[in-house]
Amino acid sequence: MTSWSKATAARKMSSSLRHCAYLMLLLNSTVLWAQYPAGGQRPGGGNGQRLMVNGRFYGKLVDENTGKPIGYATVQLFGMQMDTVTKSRSEKFISGQLSRENGDFSLENVPVRGKYTLRISFMGYDALEQSVSFDAGKSGPVAEKDLGNIRLAAVSTNLKEVTVMGDANAFSMAIDKKIYRVDKDNMAAGGTAEDALRNVPSLNVDIDGNVTLRNAAPQIFVDGRPTTLTIDQIPADAIDNVEIITNPSAKYDAGGGGGGIVNIVLKKDRRIGYNGNLRAGVDMRGKINLGADINAREGKINGFLGINYNQRLSKNWGNTQRQNLTAMPRTDVYQDNQGQREGYFHSYRAGLDWLIDNRNTLTFAGNFNGGNFDNTDDINIRTDTFVGGELRTGLAERTSTSNRQWQNSGGQVLFKHLSPKAGKEWTADFNLNKTRSENNGLFQTDYFGVYPNGQQKQSGETENTFITTQTDWIDPLNENAKIEYGARAAVRTFSSVNANYQLNNNNGEFEQVFGFADRYRFDDQVFAAYTTYTQSYEKWGFQTGLRAESSFYTGELIDADTSFSNDYPLSLFPSVFLTYKLNEDDNTQLSYTRRVNRPSFFQLIPFPDYSDSLLLSIGNPNLRPEFTNALEWNYQNVFNKSHNLLVSVYYKLTTDLITRYQFTQFDEQLGREVVVSTYANADRSTAFGTEWTLKNTFWKNLELVSNVNLYNSVIDASNIESDLTNTQFTWFIKENLTIKLPAAFTFQASGEYQSRTAFSLESGGNRHGGWGGGTSNTAQGYTTPIWRVDLSVRKDFWNRTANATLSVRDVFRSRIKGSHSETDAFIQDEESRRDPQLVRLNLAWRFGKFDTSLFKRKNTNTNSEGMEF
Repeated sequence: MTSWSKATAARKMSSSLRHCAYLMLLLNSTVLWAQYPAGGQRPGGGNGQRLMVNGRFYGKLVDENTGKPIGYATVQLFGMQMDTVTKSRSEKFISGQLSRENGDFSLENVPVRGKYTLRISFMGYDALEQSVSFDAGKSGPVAEKDLGNIRLAAVSTNLKEVTVMGDANAFSMAIDKKIYRVDKDNMAAGGTAEDALRNVPSLNVDIDGNVTLRNAAPQIFVDGRPTTLTIDQIPADAIDNVEIITNPSAKYDAGGGGGGIVNIVLKKDRRIGYNGNLRAGVDMRGKINLGADINAREGKINGFLGINYNQRLSKNWGNTQRQNLTAMPRTDVYQDNQGQREGYFHSYRAGLDWLIDNRNTLTFAGNFNGGNFDNTDDINIRTDTFVGGELRTGLAERTSTSNRQWQNSGGQVLFKHLSPKAGKEWTADFNLNKTRSENNGLFQTDYFGVYPNGQQKQSGETENTFITTQTDWIDPLNENAKIEYGARAAVRTFSSVNANYQLNNNNGEFEQVFGFADRYRFDDQVFAAYTTYTQSYEKWGFQTGLRAESSFYTGELIDADTSFSNDYPLSLFPSVFLTYKLNEDDNTQLSYTRRVNRPSFFQLIPFPDYSDSLLLSIGNPNLRPEFTNALEWNYQNVFNKSHNLLVSVYYKLTTDLITRYQFTQFDEQLGREVVVSTYANADRSTAFGTEWTLKNTFWKNLELVSNVNLYNSVIDASNIESDLTNTQFTWFIKENLTIKLPAAFTFQASGEYQSRTAFSLESGGNRHGGWGGGTSNTAQGYTTPIWRVDLSVRKDFWNRTANATLSVRDVFRSRIKGSHSETDAFIQDEESRRDPQLVRLNLAWRFGKFDTSLFKRKNTNTNSEGMEF
């Protein structure tokens, strides 16, 4: 009985041949037992080679309630063996594998004498452990043992984690985070993280790629660490799941304000043998995407590699209307634009896990990303001027072409140590990321009959280096209590060199125009330490934590020989989580945290930016960080495996809110009255609301995930301007419908609607290399309602190892981003649209083999041939 395939073939033999084979095996075993005494040593008790008489355990894994087979579960066998060094008996790993898709498993080459422990685990089911041994017959132990159908129970709810079952889009709630799987989201196939996050409950992604969580911009992490990448630079096919931390505990970075954390977890596997997938796709504009992931493991070595290549052609349209109320003479400006962005990006990830021993693992990983995009934009501008009751109209056209190239490289070293004490562990990691980008642009402005035409050129380079190092300890005090503590350092250096040129119409040459921030740099450092204590009882539990952070910020205008800095002294950030188990199906949780949002470079810089002819921007070096106190209550009811409900009620109070503020003043350089946009610390803001997430499964083939968020926000900026407040009630709904059809077809429809909101959101400073996270709030405007519907159809082939997916984004061309701003100086309305009705076809194939001797020369007489899946 040397392999699964040969055992299968043996069962197909005639009854007499099968009995003969078993008889020969038993006879051979009896002779061997007679030759060697118990313990397997040679006569005389010497230290010669042990002779292992081998047998096989086999059986099938099924769901306790439905009886359906459970494939790809981890099956492991352990036994007690003598340690030749310590001269004591200890538990050792004997054999293991993944169950087949039909639930079958077979553990071979197992010594027939002794008692063993069988351990089975699979996501969504309670871990199972049971004692097994070979039965003794008249002539000794029987060399094969059928363990029958082993039933696994769906994971039960407890204080530490509540899991909601489901194959696709499953989510779970732990004591301080929620986890949403996106690896099976058909809409994201062939896209980027922007597409993947769009269908995740609780998240909003606008057409410019800005992510919001409950109307605030969260920090974006990749594999638990801050990233210099934007979400449109991360392939969706490389993502395994997304962790949503709405109210981060003291264990997490306190920066980013009240927006929480979105952690993108990339695919990685450690299954014995090899496995992977290949992908290819094309969209309606002829742009392709290609990708591959492969993982291989044997013994102490696990390696993984991921490659992606994506082409993009993105088209956009927009318009702006502004009424200038105070300028003399009074003017109205109308601006229409259309443009496109065309190019490609590629990414490579590779890593190696060295499982030094059962308790120590060292991981080396690296990544490289790059891209090249060409942009074109055509803007038509009409200016209506009212002079003495007479309307005068001026027309202009501005055409721009630009190119941007970027490269990102990074490396990680991670170490994990497991203590002999169950649950006790220590981890340490070092992360380095470097990003470099170049941009060049040419701008042509044609004035029809009023001013001479103009041309400008622009070039620039940016470099961003981001280093983080972190260490964490987990120490269980007993079965129901543990303490965690750790430290973290994050250092970022950002530099930018820009040059602007104006065409001299007299000599036909470009002459450099020096600006206020042609060359600048900043250094940002954050140092932190934390500790948390967790205690659980029969029905309730709690977690308390305290984080201490100190940060140092220095900005420099190189040409102006001017620098400015902000040092934020030690600040404390407490957190408290209380969880109570009402019954087996109902759990509730209450949490409190404190967080900070520090101002970025362009919010602090005290010099004007003239790049926007309609709006002059200037920073405020006197800005203070804003602090947010957040309170959240969660309730979860698992009605049954088909219907689950998660309800959240939250309240956030922010003091010294960093808000946009616009006013008018006379600018000496321009020689006219201008609108100035700056930043100020508003007195406070409050936001409170409720979020409902409901998952329903009907008739085993229809799944509906509904997410509804209702909240009210109030910004009080009366300390800046008398009676300046903004109150806005907003509601948001997201639906995701999946239907499994005959012939291995799957239909998916997703949609969302967001009503008017009081926040004007930015990308958290990433445009200028800031930390990310936080919001740019305004008390002087709102965004207009927006909605969209996406559709997809997927067909599975070859026992679900391959599939083809056809998707359509923004089916009704309704995804239009708009905003309204109103002050005493002007009224402005904007709207824009990007890539409506985009169709994409994607193909994928996954492969793998369970093989314990992947890198060894095989002997077909003695080694397992592996298990295909």
